[in-house]
Amino acid sequence: MSHSLPRPHFAGPELARPEPVTAAPAKGLRVLFADDEKHLRELMQMELPRMGHELTVCGDGQSAIAQLSRGTYDAAILDLKMPGLGGLDVLGKAKELCPQTEIMILTGHATLETAIEALRHGAFDYLTKPCRWAELESRLAKIVERRQLVNQTIALETRLHAAEGPTRLIGRSPAMQQVMDLIHTVAPTDSSVLILGETGTGKELVARTLHECSRRVKMPFVPVNCGALPENLVESELFGHRKGAFTGADQHRKGLFEVADGGTLFLDELGELNKAVQVKLLRFLESGEIRRVGENEPFRVDVRVVCATNRSLADMVEKDEFRQDLFFRINTFEIALPPLRDRTDDIEELAQHMLARRAQTRDGLLPKLTDAALQALAGYHWPGNVRELANVIERAAILCGGRPIGPEHLPQHFRVAPRLSSASSRDGSPPTLRDIEMEHILAVVEKHNGNKPAAARELGISLKTLYNKLHQLQPS
Repeated sequence: MSHSLPRPHFAGPELARPEPVTAAPAKGLRVLFADDEKHLRELMQMELPRMGHELTVCGDGQSAIAQLSRGTYDAAILDLKMPGLGGLDVLGKAKELCPQTEIMILTGHATLETAIEALRHGAFDYLTKPCRWAELESRLAKIVERRQLVNQTIALETRLHAAEGPTRLIGRSPAMQQVMDLIHTVAPTDSSVLILGETGTGKELVARTLHECSRRVKMPFVPVNCGALPENLVESELFGHRKGAFTGADQHRKGLFEVADGGTLFLDELGELNKAVQVKLLRFLESGEIRRVGENEPFRVDVRVVCATNRSLADMVEKDEFRQDLFFRINTFEIALPPLRDRTDDIEELAQHMLARRAQTRDGLLPKLTDAALQALAGYHWPGNVRELANVIERAAILCGGRPIGPEHLPQHFRVAPRLSSASSRDGSPPTLRDIEMEHILAVVEKHNGNKPAAARELGISLKTLYNKLHQLQPS
C-alpha cells in the first residue's frame, strides 16, 4: 500500500463492538490474508484463530498466488493496493487456481466504483478500512453458510441417487431392539462406528439413523460405496484434486470428505479400499486432516466417519489385505446387524411398510398380504435379506393388481412345500431318497436366490427337469 495514504486500521479487540453479530458463528474456515502492512498481519494472526479459523498471512500479491497454488483455502482476504500485484490481480489468478475459494477485497478507497470493480471480477464481498472485527466475522459467517449450503445440496443429490429400501429402521424383534439401543447410545458422540452385516441387511439405513440421531443432523450425510469407485479414481473421489493433478483432471474438484464437512461420511464396503487409500483414511482419523491429490498442504475437515462391511476385516488383516492399525482405529464401536432369517418376526411389519411406501410413491394401491403369503415369506431363508424382501414385495404388488397378495404372486421357489428336516420326513420317519433329493434341490435354488438356470447348472440337470421336480412339491 502506498505510504502516502492514511494508515488504515482494524478496530482492535480492546474496542467495544457496536452490536452483537447476528450471523451464525463461523467455524473452521481456512483463510489466506494478504496485506503489505505488518501490523495488520499481526492483528489477523491474533484475532482469526480466536474466531476459530486457520490463518496463513502473506505480505504481497505474488506470495498470495504462491500459497493459493499450493493449498486449499475457503476464503482469501486481499488488500486492494499492494506492491507488485494488487488484490484484483490476485483475484483473477485465484479464480483459475482455486475457483471454490471465496475472495474478499480489503480497500481503503470506499468508493462505489471500487466495490463494483471487485464484485465484477468475482469477489464474494469487499471490506472498507477501517473495519471492525464484528463486520469481518459476519462476512466470514456468510461464507460458512454458503459452503454448508453447497455441501448439503451435493449430499442431498448423492442421497437421492443412492436411495433404496425402507426410509426408517423397522423391527420389534429382540435382535433389532438391541441394534436400536446401540444406535441411540453412540449417536450423540463423534466416535467412529463399524457396522457389520450381510449384504442387504440395511447397513446404510443404520448409518443414516446414526446421523439423524446425532448433533450433525442438519449437516450432510454422504454415503459412498467404496466397491463401486473406479480403482484409479478412489483417492480423488474421497479427497478431491486440483486441476492438472493427473491426466483428465481438467478442473478442481471437491472430495466427498469436503462435501461431508460438518456431517457424516458413510464408507460402505470398506474392505474394498486399497492400501494407499487406507493410509490416508487412517491419517484423517488420527489428525482430522486431508490433502487433495496434487496439493502439498493438508487442511482440516470436521467429519464423522461411519464404516460398514460384509467381510471379516480381522481375516483380511491376517491375510495382509487390510491394515491392522486402521482396523483397530475404526473398530471403536461395533454394531452387528442380524440377517433377516434371524428376525423373521419383523417380516410382516417390513412387508407392510414396503407396500405402504410403494402406494405413496407409485399407483396409490395398498394391497393386503394374505396369511398364506405371510407364511410363505416367514418360511423362506432370505439369502438376500431385506433387499431381497423389497424386490419380492415390489414384484408381488405389480402382479396382484390391487387384489390381496397370495402365494401365487410370489416367486415360484416360495410356493413349494416347506423344507424337510435332514433328520426326518413329514411324519417323523426317516427321510426317503426322494426327500433328501428335494431337500438338496431346494437348498441349491435358495443359494442362487431363485435363479433356476443357475441352480440347474449346479445340479447337473436340465432346466425342464428342475421345473418338473419343483412342480411336484407345489401344494395340490
